[in-house]
Formats: sequence, C-alpha cells, structure tokens
Amino acid sequence: MSAPSRAPEDTLPRLLRRNARAHGGEVALREKAFGIWRCFTWAEYEARTRAIALGLQGLGIGGDAVIGLIGDNRPDWVMGEIAAHALGARSLGLYRDGLEDEVADLLSRAGATAVIAEDEEQVDKLLNIADSVPSLRHIIYSDIRGMRKYSDPRLLPMADLVAAGEAAHAADPAAWDRLVDATDGERCAILCTTSGTTARPKLAMLCGRAVVRHAETYLAADPKRPTDEYVSVLPLPWIMEQMYVFGFGLVARMRVSFVEEPETTMADLREIGPNFVLLAPRVWETIAAEVRAKVMDASPLKRRAFDLGLKLGLAAQAKGRRSRLADLLLFRALRDRLGFTRLTSAATGGAAMGPDTFRFFQAMGVPLRQLYGQTELLGAYTLHRPEAVSLDTVGVAFEGVDLRVLDPDANGVGEIVTRHGNMFSGYHGVVENSDIRDGWLHTGDAGYFDKDRQLVVIDRVKDIATTERGERFSPQFIENKLKFSPYVAEAVVLGDGRPHLAALICIRFPIVSKWAERNRLAFTTYSDLSARPQVLDLLRGEVEKVNATLPPAQRIRDFVLLYKELDADDEELTRTRKVRRGVINRNYGGIIDAIYAGEEAIPVDTTITFQDGTKQRIRTVLRVASMGRAMEAA
Repeated sequence: MSAPSRAPEDTLPRLLRRNARAHGGEVALREKAFGIWRCFTWAEYEARTRAIALGLQGLGIGGDAVIGLIGDNRPDWVMGEIAAHALGARSLGLYRDGLEDEVADLLSRAGATAVIAEDEEQVDKLLNIADSVPSLRHIIYSDIRGMRKYSDPRLLPMADLVAAGEAAHAADPAAWDRLVDATDGERCAILCTTSGTTARPKLAMLCGRAVVRHAETYLAADPKRPTDEYVSVLPLPWIMEQMYVFGFGLVARMRVSFVEEPETTMADLREIGPNFVLLAPRVWETIAAEVRAKVMDASPLKRRAFDLGLKLGLAAQAKGRRSRLADLLLFRALRDRLGFTRLTSAATGGAAMGPDTFRFFQAMGVPLRQLYGQTELLGAYTLHRPEAVSLDTVGVAFEGVDLRVLDPDANGVGEIVTRHGNMFSGYHGVVENSDIRDGWLHTGDAGYFDKDRQLVVIDRVKDIATTERGERFSPQFIENKLKFSPYVAEAVVLGDGRPHLAALICIRFPIVSKWAERNRLAFTTYSDLSARPQVLDLLRGEVEKVNATLPPAQRIRDFVLLYKELDADDEELTRTRKVRRGVINRNYGGIIDAIYAGEEAIPVDTTITFQDGTKQRIRTVLRVASMGRAMEAA
C-alpha cells in the first residue's frame, strides 16, 4: 500500500507544529522585558500557542470568528494570531495608537468576537468602545498591571486563558493536532488593513496558503537562514512586518526578537546585532537625522572627521565602491553604534525614500535595498538585486509576478498594475472591487521601467501635480529631499493648479530644540520654537540647499513652519506615516490660501487635542518665508 499523502505545510499553525517537532530546542523568539532577554524555543512557542488556541476554543470561539490583536509587537500578539488561525478564525491586527473611533470602526466592520490586548491602556480603549461593537464578547489582556480595579465580565487575563488551554490539552492531548490538521490554506486567515491614504482603511482578505507561498517567493529573492537574526520594529498590523515575523520566521526559521519599548529600539538593535532589518523610510530618515544631531554636539575634531568621512564615503559610493579610509574614520564605528555591524541585508518600503538618505546608508556600508508592494499583493513583490541597487528604482519583480505600466505616456509613465498567484481574495464586506480588473491589481501609483527594466515609482497617480503654467512635478520627491535635513520632520509640498510651489514644514523638535539650546535661544513649546525668526532662517537655509538640486520650475518659492506636528490622530497621516493630502488641504486650507495670496504673516487661533484628550489653544503668527530673491539670483 502506498503511504497516505501528507498535508501541505500551507498554514501558519502547520508550519509552527513542523518546526516545534523538528527543532523544538532551538530559539525561535526573544522578548526583552525589564532589561532582560527572554527566549522562547520552538517547543515553547508551540506550547503557548496551543494553550491560547484551546483556551479560545473553550470560550466558544472558532469557525469564521474574527479575533483582534492590539498592542506593541510581542510574542503573545504573534501566538494569538496563529492560535486564531488554528481555530479556523481570522486575525485582525490593530495599530496600538489607533483612536477609539478608528478601532471601533474596524472591529465593527469585521464583526470581531474577541480581542487580545497588551495592557491597561488598550483595555481602556476597548471598554470605552465596547457598546458600539456588539459582537465583542471577550477582551483578553496580557499585562495585569493596573487591572485589579476592573470587573467587566468580558475581561480575561491571558494567564487564565493559557491555564484553561493547558487543562484542555491535558484532558485531550490530541485536540491540538486535530485543529492543526483541519486548517485549510485556502480559507481567509488574515484581515489586513490597507494604508488608507484617501479614505478609511479597507480590510484585505489574505488566505494562509498565500502568506506561506509568497514568503517562499520572497525568500528566493532574498534568502534567510535559521541562524539569521531579525528585530521586529515596525507595527505588526502592517503587512510587511507580518510577512517577516510570520512568513520568514516560520518558513525560514529566522530568529525574531521584540524590543522592550519603542524608545529602546536602537539600544536593543545593537544588543542583538541583526543580520536583517526592515525599517520604514521615516525611520531611516530619523536615524540619519539623529546621527547628524549627535555630530552637532561633538568636538570640532570629531565633526571634521565626520564631514571628511562622509565626503569620502559618498564620493566612493557614487562610483559604486566603498572607501576604506571613510570606513576607518567614521563608518565602522557608526555601524557598531547603530547595531548594523552584522547586517547582510536591509530593506525599506511602504513609502518612497529620499535619494540623499539612501546614499547616506549605502555609503555607510549598510546593504540597503528598496522594495515595493501593497497589502493586497501580500506586501513586497519587487526588490533590488544585490548587484544592481539603483537609488531611483525599487528593483525588479519576484519570480512569478506579472508587472506592467498601463497606458504609458510619451515618457513611458503610466499606472503600475500587477498580478501574481498569491494575491488577496478581496476586501471584507465589499462585493464589487474596482481595484481588480481582469485579474490585475490597479495600484494607483505612477511609474515606468528604466533601461535595465527596473521599476521606478514616481508618486500616486492622483498626487502628481501640475502648476498653473502646466509644469508637472511630484510632491513626494521634493518632500523626501527636504526630509533628509536633520531639522525637517515632515513636509507637504503644494502647487497643484497654483502659480508656483510652496511648502508646509514641520520642524524635527528634538533636534531643532538642541540647536536652539546650543545657540542660547529661549523657547517653551513646539509652537513657540517653530515661530522663532532664527528657526525660520535655519530652515530657509535647508530649503535653499534642496532648491539648488531642483530644476527652476520645481523649486519652492514660499514656505511656513507649522505650529504643530502632523499627526495620525488628526487623520493628517496614515498609521504607516503617509501624508493624507486631502486632509492637509482641508485642515490648513486657510493657511495655504494666505500663502498664495502673498501674505507675509498669517495669524492662527486654533485648538489642538493631545492623545490623552487634553486640549490646548494655540495663538500664533506664521511667518511666510519667501525664497523669491534666492531663486532669482540662482
């Protein structure tokens, strides 16, 4: 008789069980708590996931239920998602900083039955919205600190859930295997939120097999080994972080570590010394800005060494080489300080990165590559080849991915459309999906192929702007050049249908405040500092540097320093830190009109709301910095 056919390892629970059986004693996950790294072997990883799954089953959760997860990146978040899939349920990752109405909207649309929350902060949020989410019956929390005062019957400590699951396993040791054997790779396993740059996020439905198979395709383009280290930094609800933590973690058995707090990220990175990192462009930009800020506080000798090392490194990088002298003077120590010494691969995606930031890390010796993708396509599907990294492109498509530029113009620019065998199966609650036509996903991004057939992404199709004089420009490209400055945290370039370009700029408060202290400039708040004439002059110099690299029609003529930072809580940014231009135009329409009306000073009287609900009235005057004379001189 022939042996019975073996079920494919096409779901996350099956992969976890396989790894636990074959490599049970090896370290799979690490979590830092109270300054100490705690390790989970594959056997421990499976045992706790099994207990969570059986505990949830004891609550009557299964079938097509939806289980939400909210909090920082933690092992319980990861185990909770796999446990949900083992029950045939769907997981829904929620951004930890999501506002109550955002979280309520997503849970309601998904019909979530239970939520696994990290701590008291998230429990408070869920209890406040529970009445508006009638399907929510269970709130399981991992951190018991501050929870004794609560008596809501929906609350359940994770420890109690795990204990119930362990008791269920003792009573029926085969229960877990029956659940895992019954998992179906074709069923929807993950509801993943899209970026929501133009409207509220949609819920993309991803099946287990698609996640596993696309991870295998990705690994063919960027191989990982069981001995490789990865530190999970970006929010787990984001599809790319899920692909690395779940896809790479389970398929390639790459060891995954979780930082203690966002504030300890760089120190924790240095302790682990990862072989691979994935960071969003804004994180890379922040790291580059903080390096420059620390140089500002260094001795004159160290500042000269930094300037010389950077100059040599950039010159060598432009020729496709590395400078040994720059490495000796600067970059070797800098890589060590940042925790990048052992890197064999590094990636950035989710938004465009400015070429200056990219050059900086390439010159440093960080093997940084850009990727491109969408939630609907299981994250990335293009990546630079190691030997063909181009600052202006996002690389080439993975094997098996079809990629086209639709209806290109005379310059080859058109909308990017894509398809592959591991695409999403649609949007939850949406019957007709206009983004999919004839099997192709219409990304809404504009781009073209260069001479080497690498993909160049310009901007969102709807965001490519045209001035009153008919001159086209990409706001995102100019914004990224501005954000290479250590003093610029965010920028929004204006000019669509206007006579010239202008910009709204947010200062990078920690660095500008340090500059102000060094220059004996007194200030109290962000609004006060951004209104100082000396700060305006400082930023004028940064804008002049960017203008010098741009053609005349794309130079910024006027700008203002905003009185507050752009904030996802005000819907000005998405949770992945992309600018929502429609909201910016609405929130700052009066300021924008005043800039183009030629006003030199714009009075502001408004109220801002902080994350804790407190409000503050802001009364200030925004000075419009005109670059007209400098532009005429140029």
